[in-house]
Amino acid sequence: MKNVLFFTLVLSMITQALFAQKTMKLWTDEIPFSTGIIGEEEITDEGHVRNIQDPTITVYLPEKEKATGAAVVICPGGGYWILAIKHEGHDIAKWFNEIGVAGIVVKNRLPTSDNITDKSEVAMTDAQRAIRMTRYNSKDWGIDPAKIGIMGFSAGGHLASTVGTHFDLGIPESQDSIQHISCRPDFMILMYPVITMSEDYMHAGSMKNLLGENPSEEQMIRFSNEKQVTSETPPTILIHADDDKGVPVANGIAFYEALQAHGVSAELHVFNSGGHGFGLGRKDGTSHNMWPENVEAWMKDIVFKK
Repeated sequence: MKNVLFFTLVLSMITQALFAQKTMKLWTDEIPFSTGIIGEEEITDEGHVRNIQDPTITVYLPEKEKATGAAVVICPGGGYWILAIKHEGHDIAKWFNEIGVAGIVVKNRLPTSDNITDKSEVAMTDAQRAIRMTRYNSKDWGIDPAKIGIMGFSAGGHLASTVGTHFDLGIPESQDSIQHISCRPDFMILMYPVITMSEDYMHAGSMKNLLGENPSEEQMIRFSNEKQVTSETPPTILIHADDDKGVPVANGIAFYEALQAHGVSAELHVFNSGGHGFGLGRKDGTSHNMWPENVEAWMKDIVFKK
């Protein structure tokens, strides 16, 4: 009996170690909004990726002794042109593992990828699929299906807030069982996010890449996520630096005010300095480096208690 228990324990440890980092295709059959032609993706000298055509998630699971049951689907930024997938993706997932949270890094297609049939819908569809896949596999991955959030950085923050304001509870008519699962995140973590597509403080590059040169008024309103908040929008924490010259802090403030107006639990941290794109932090002793502690405390209050 002892040998059986020992073998079971060792097998469990091996399985957990093997699955600590696993990459999976988001779509195993037909890829939505794709021409079906799969070309080569590009990797920049900085490790960013672009021209993504076969999207994936990379799953990082925490040690079982630390696991809280929570998971965060992570959307890297990059202006809807590239994905800063290392410092706003994999590095973040590893940090989440340290606090007992599963990190699911999304390598979603971008509107600038060269095999896309609907530029405005493709990133959202991939990110929604990542939520569905995480919930679909939650039992095997040791995740509570009611503790699955989404996080996004810069344009990835726009993508995350789009998923949080444009969700469904499943598509029952789909032939794909994963699509039957809700894509509503249970909470959102938005890092220096692009939010609006219609106000004068919008990030013009993200808007152009997502909606094109001459978007309709309807498109601009649809993807201005401060205008799409309802009482069903998930609880949210927003992190921004006051001196952000890339994406004005007005984006985060507008979303926070919309959440407040609809009675949605929200927390906003605006640091004095940090600029844009700081990831886990830049310089010791500067206040924006405290954001991981702020997020962990917020999650203990909002997520872990559920």
